[in-house]
Amino acid sequence: MILLKNITKIYNKNSNDIPALQNISLEIQDGEMVSVMGASGSGKTTLLNIIGCMDNWDKGEYFLNGKNVGALKNGKLDRFRSKNFGFIFQQFALLKDYTVRENVELPLRAVSMPKKKRTEIVMDILAKVGMEQYADKIPAKLSGGQQQRCAIARALVTEAPIILADEPTGALDSVTGREILDLLMQLNDLGKTIVIVTHDESIAKQTSRIIYLKDGKVEGCCGEVGTGK
Repeated sequence: MILLKNITKIYNKNSNDIPALQNISLEIQDGEMVSVMGASGSGKTTLLNIIGCMDNWDKGEYFLNGKNVGALKNGKLDRFRSKNFGFIFQQFALLKDYTVRENVELPLRAVSMPKKKRTEIVMDILAKVGMEQYADKIPAKLSGGQQQRCAIARALVTEAPIILADEPTGALDSVTGREILDLLMQLNDLGKTIVIVTHDESIAKQTSRIIYLKDGKVEGCCGEVGTGK
């Protein structure tokens, strides 16, 4: 379970404190699929980055499955992040000179594993997201939807239980975006916890709960766990 208690994040711009998040308290249960909505600058991406241990905070506490995340430092935090989180971004964040297989394999290179085993894992994941036949292509040769499927495969390759997606359909047309959402919902059905930042209310309404942010604060929540509405 993700548990945030009074999380506050302040940016200092020209000596003026700018609060990005203010006293955020929320819970996300294991296996839940939630969306985070709000206007630009409301703190959505900052919240996602803190949940994914990509950014720190100034006040408050963060626990993941009872573990005090704030107590983790340096290498321990890196390993904790790699073990627990997979990341999906709007612009895919693929290395342009690497093939699909090489892009997906990148997270596995940080662990001690024979290359043959890495290849087996990568090809299995690519098959699950419908990208096995594109393993040797570079991103420039793929459609936007195919690139996002590659990015999803990369997020899944370490078997992290939590997937954090920042506008995963934002750079896609509506039909392709629907396909990517369907894939994320399938992963949720398999037990993955999914947190999606989105501006698209039609996407958000497909998740079990919507968390609304305004000016760095939780303005409200809509939906109940497991409803899919």
